[in-house]
Amino acid sequence: MVKLFKKYLKYYKPQLIIGPLCKLLEAIFELIVPLVMASIIDVGVANKDTDYIIRMGGLMVLLGVVGLCSALVCQFSASVASQGCGTKMRNDLFRHINSLSHKELDALGTPSLITRMTNDINQVQNAIAMLIRLVIRAPFLVIGAMVMAMIINLKLSLIFFAAALLIALVLYVIMSKSVPFFKAIQKKLDKVSLVSRENLSGNRVIRAFSKQKQEQKRFNDISEDLSKTSINVGKLSALLSPMTFVITNLAIVLIVWLGAKDADSGIIMSGDIIALVNYMTQILLAMVVVANLVVLFTRASASADRINAVFDTKPSVIQGKDGALTTDNSAERVRFENVSFAYSKDGENALDGITFSAKKGDFIGIIGTTGSGKSTLVNLIPRFYDATEGNVFVDGKNVRDYTFEALRRKIGIVPQKSVLFSGTIRENLKWQNPEADDEELWKALSVAQAKEFVQENDGGLDAYVAQGGKNFSGGQRQRLCIARALVSAPEILILDDSFSALDFATDARLRKAIKEETNGTTAFLVSQRCSTIKNADMIIVLDDGKPAGIGTHRELFENCEEYRAICLTQLSKEEALK
Repeated sequence: MVKLFKKYLKYYKPQLIIGPLCKLLEAIFELIVPLVMASIIDVGVANKDTDYIIRMGGLMVLLGVVGLCSALVCQFSASVASQGCGTKMRNDLFRHINSLSHKELDALGTPSLITRMTNDINQVQNAIAMLIRLVIRAPFLVIGAMVMAMIINLKLSLIFFAAALLIALVLYVIMSKSVPFFKAIQKKLDKVSLVSRENLSGNRVIRAFSKQKQEQKRFNDISEDLSKTSINVGKLSALLSPMTFVITNLAIVLIVWLGAKDADSGIIMSGDIIALVNYMTQILLAMVVVANLVVLFTRASASADRINAVFDTKPSVIQGKDGALTTDNSAERVRFENVSFAYSKDGENALDGITFSAKKGDFIGIIGTTGSGKSTLVNLIPRFYDATEGNVFVDGKNVRDYTFEALRRKIGIVPQKSVLFSGTIRENLKWQNPEADDEELWKALSVAQAKEFVQENDGGLDAYVAQGGKNFSGGQRQRLCIARALVSAPEILILDDSFSALDFATDARLRKAIKEETNGTTAFLVSQRCSTIKNADMIIVLDDGKPAGIGTHRELFENCEEYRAICLTQLSKEEALK
């Protein structure tokens, strides 16, 4: 937590100084008030001096007003610093998350990252506010009240020390047992976030299989687990107030009892006893504040560790320095040289010994059984992951030498899962090329076989797109995603199983349009359909991450058993040889 405080509080040094000083001033006035009260009783009331009582009463009001103004300034400073730090922290965390490669994002998990950006940062934000408002005030009140008690009566002040030590011991015991619970609560919040996200995004599947009750039970179990942990820590925290109140009230009884004897003997004044009782009450309230601060900072510390864990995570894919967008027409557009890849150091290779080259304008088909590494292969071209062995080249340069922007501006990607963002069709299409005009947008839609349904939609290009494109069918979403990739006229087009929701007629028209309209574009088409890739210039057949065959459709059908087996499960022999 100290690490985060150092990093972000440096931007708010004035608030960090002014806030605590104002709170310190308020605490000083609070310590003076019991002395004024004692003076009113011992002088004004004892002598029936009304003028003195009014003057001292006015002084108390003045102290209260000045204290209130100081508290307001402190509160404002705390709000500016805490909200400012929270905003900077959230922005930096979001920026850092976007710099991570797919490997780190897979390891951290989306629900956990969302919890860290929201709940965890809120915990740290609250700690910053309390740091400015109470961290100086509460200890100062405890120490100040003890000192003032010693000035009034040294013997009775020993009760203050004994009470403070007992309260501190109670705080230590309860807090030491509470700390593990707070760390567990944050992890359980991650689970609640995970299940909530799965249920909200997969509600159609849940309803299709009538799994509402099972999912409700699953959520209830996780929520109940979180509730039990929170209740356990709540029970421990609930002991603080009654135990501290018991200790404080016993101390007050002792002060009044012993003070009454001294008052009878003339050793102490009646007003001094009232002042001592007030100081004891101040100590109680300050110690309760300290207890709450310990709880708050314990939670914030657990949250800060989780935030720092994200900041300390470094991307495994580091961009190069070459930002040139020029194309070397003499070289192959894409070349793989003995490429192998594993998702973890100790894991098995997802790809093993891949070597091929694709020229400008080539149409490359990639096929294989489920889990054979098709998507993994195309993800290495834009450097979503880095090859663990071998090299990948684009336009004659190793992909590791490019900046991310220079490399990915060459590439149009249509992912396996069609992702659209809330807004309009126009805004979605212009993601990679914000300067594209309507003519370019309609051309891309025409090639993607999406022009007709967009024209029929109310609003055309300005038609509303719901979150995730839920107001479009699966096939429509796929075609809009293809159009988005085509708008920028990419040199390399990656279609990762992007025709799966299309009927065969649309599939055929789309492939023909891409071939005819994207002159010079090298296209990689991942598919499970033989009919989709059979006319490709080159087909790569993967089997458990290894190249089972590379060649044309006819060559592979005759010489590659794996490819022939896939074809014959979908087509007759006559259809396959057409």
